[in-house]
Amino acid sequence: MSSISRRSLIGYSGTAAAGAVIAGTASASPAQAAQPAQAAQAAQTASTGTAAAFPAGTLFDGRVDRPTGGETPAELRIKFSVMNQEAPESYVVTPEEIAAALNELAVSRGWPPLTFYGTPAPAPLN
Repeated sequence: MSSISRRSLIGYSGTAAAGAVIAGTASASPAQAAQPAQAAQAAQTASTGTAAAFPAGTLFDGRVDRPTGGETPAELRIKFSVMNQEAPESYVVTPEEIAAALNELAVSRGWPPLTFYGTPAPAPLN
């Protein structure tokens, strides 16, 4: 397989993009494989305006409104925090994974996807 880890692919928005990077770097040397990951991180920084690094235990918050035909739109708000302590790498659950799972649930119930922001620094997670 490739020397690119799952964590280095976090900047990619979808699994198809991540799969394309893995397929494209499977035969590359570690130095060559690092170049696309660095380019992706730079692209993410340019698109979001920040390269947020969230410490363990950061509180993430996402909110979305949906018109229901009444005067007040329905609102969904989700907050979560993830802390992995002394866990082997294969057991680590990332905030990005939690955000993706929560968005799958929200979309399955008719809500639009949420963008989660980490606090105290208001920077987007996904």
